[in-house]
Amino acid sequence: MKFLAVLFLISTPVGLRALDREAFTPTRYDLNVQIEPQQERLGVRGTITVRNDSSGPQRDVTLQISSSLNWSSITLAGKSVEWLTQSYISDMDHTGALSEAIVVLPQPVAPNETVELEIGYEGVIQQDITRLARIGVPEADARRSDWDQISPAFTAVRGMGYVAWYPIATEAVSLSAGEELADRVARWREREARSEMKVRFTGIVAADRPSKLVCNGARAPLSYEETGRTSEVVTECSFLPGRDAPVFALGHFEILDRPLSTILHLPEHGSQAQDYASALDEVRPLVEKWFGDHREGTEAKAEVVDLPDPQAAAYESENMLFLPLAGGDTRLLLSAARQVTRMFFPSPRPWIQEGLAGYAQLRLIEAKEGRTAALAYLESHRGALVRSQKTGDRVEAVESGPLIHQAGGLLLSAKAMYVWQMLSQMIGDGALAAALANYKAAEDRSPNYMQKVIEAEAHRDLQWFFEDWVYQDRGLPDFRIASVYPGALASGGYMVTVTLENLGEAGAEVPVTLRLEAGEASARLVVPGKSTSSIRIQTASPPVSAEVNDGSVPESDMTNNQYKVEPLHH
Repeated sequence: MKFLAVLFLISTPVGLRALDREAFTPTRYDLNVQIEPQQERLGVRGTITVRNDSSGPQRDVTLQISSSLNWSSITLAGKSVEWLTQSYISDMDHTGALSEAIVVLPQPVAPNETVELEIGYEGVIQQDITRLARIGVPEADARRSDWDQISPAFTAVRGMGYVAWYPIATEAVSLSAGEELADRVARWREREARSEMKVRFTGIVAADRPSKLVCNGARAPLSYEETGRTSEVVTECSFLPGRDAPVFALGHFEILDRPLSTILHLPEHGSQAQDYASALDEVRPLVEKWFGDHREGTEAKAEVVDLPDPQAAAYESENMLFLPLAGGDTRLLLSAARQVTRMFFPSPRPWIQEGLAGYAQLRLIEAKEGRTAALAYLESHRGALVRSQKTGDRVEAVESGPLIHQAGGLLLSAKAMYVWQMLSQMIGDGALAAALANYKAAEDRSPNYMQKVIEAEAHRDLQWFFEDWVYQDRGLPDFRIASVYPGALASGGYMVTVTLENLGEAGAEVPVTLRLEAGEASARLVVPGKSTSSIRIQTASPPVSAEVNDGSVPESDMTNNQYKVEPLHH
């Protein structure tokens, strides 16, 4: 039975006690989802099992869906329960709000106990940029980011963090608070680490235009049933919602099937689909050389779903990539490198999988365009890390926390990419490739597993590096050259002593370059946080200037890295 909110609050005590929205965690979804593109409509019926993860008995279960959807029924064991709905402002959904159902159970549920509810809801899912518009994102940019919709022309809907098309339960989040949304999504996935979801999707489509219905989980083959002027396209999908947000797409796609990939493309993008398939084939040998092929089975494929807006933001989940295929060659190659790496190097630790995916893109840029271009690519990601340390500006800054505990977001991707870049510079590409070849995801059960695998090949103690960059959040280093002392050698040439100071708390091995009257000389030096270190570099001619860090190490301030050497007086 559904009550008006005002009457409900008077007749029950829920309005008088604090509501713990995260007391219950969904452990199992069993849903029937009907998609009607012509009506822009979604209808859902099914069951959801929730577990009390709080420390005490609980009666109030919170269930949240997109504000464009409406709750129609909630029952327990076939019997009515008391519940109310209210709008809950939160940027967890693209509409900027959630339709929240607060269910009062007949009896309290003890900690770690579960209860199964039968649920029903329906409504429309149209493209909506409300949450982005209210923080000042230009309309064109907002539409490229929040492209989720059900429509006759295009249907693709992402889950947690984009559209709450299945029930969730979290406290409100705001995009104006930097990475808060990504952090909350990551925390939700941790809560759902052992959850399961089974969904039977039914798409109602025109009978004269066969459609493809796909999801990013394990799925059964499509089946069709004609009913006059319309057809039902049906597939069943199994998800692990704690790993990736469940996503579905339905449309009049054509399929390009290759040994390494399956590409669902719009009919007018056939040549672009061929280009992307070729890009995947081109980067595959490079990824295998750099990281190896760690797939459990060689039958695993990269899946691509074409986005109609050529400027739309790409989205990746498991082996599925939503991508506008009308992009340029470089963009396609970078996307291919990232997708193949994620597929070939699965890991239970996001800092490893996401970091290597970004590092693969960096390696590809360096291979195609040279070292200068690669350093420029790194620099384009440094700003996000710098802003994350300036906690006074809450619009762009958050405390990211240790890398090993992060589950997603731009900060994780940027910092982890830098970590792999620094490791490659410290131990060499050969040792790194050998270490990654020995990595076994099934054996990665302790936080320092990857460290030990790398140390075995590098023959070097890297505990200090992993402590500063992976296990702890010590921020960023800040290097400056304290002094440069050149001394003439009796045998000819010069011995130059360079002293570096690290004003930051994170240590790093950093390159030092001396510009000489003729040529240059360089070396690498480990400088712990809040410390000074010196190195001696032998040169053939006097130094004119010195520089610390070529951009391969992220630091908070790059303006103090130059040092002018005074001329020697004979």
